[in-house]
Amino acid sequence: MKRHIRVSTIFLSGVLTLTAAAFAQAPDPQSVSANPSVSPDISQPLSALADQPPTHIGFVFDRSMLQSARRVLEAQGMTPERAARALDRIRYDNYFYAHPATYAPDSMEAILTTYRAAGWKHLVNAHEPASDAPAHRVATDLWLHFSGADIDGVTVLTRGAKDVNVVQIACDLRPMDLLHLGGHFGIPKVDPSAVMVPDPKDK
Repeated sequence: MKRHIRVSTIFLSGVLTLTAAAFAQAPDPQSVSANPSVSPDISQPLSALADQPPTHIGFVFDRSMLQSARRVLEAQGMTPERAARALDRIRYDNYFYAHPATYAPDSMEAILTTYRAAGWKHLVNAHEPASDAPAHRVATDLWLHFSGADIDGVTVLTRGAKDVNVVQIACDLRPMDLLHLGGHFGIPKVDPSAVMVPDPKDK
């Protein structure tokens, strides 16, 4: 239990650091998309992310599924009014590989560049293995888009030995709300060994 609390605190401290930076800095109109809560299109670099072609499955949560998600948020202590506004859209994509994958750093860099250009903030696992190494354990990347101090877009990308999962959320969340979503509706919990910190390459 103590380990879980410690990891959650580290994860939240990273999110709060990004929140403070986003709140303090005026947005650059040239770096923010017309609809910032919609994740940038990264389908092309995702399809070339590994050293082999993937099998792809994707779906979007419909209104009834979102109602279930809101009930989860209410059960976690969020008011019904806030839960009703919290989630607008959830998209889930899975890329499966026939053999353990080696990930291409150029394709990963294209994903990072796309999100950075659209004004999203990046959290990384400080213990993440090299991007071009075989993924013997899950590597996690988290992007957040802010509207003031609130979060209006979340993308989670996890790379495992034989699959990549991408969860994209259009939302109206406070930083603490992210902890409530972990483990539900395809949104992964933070790896117990992860230390999520702001990407040092993001300025």
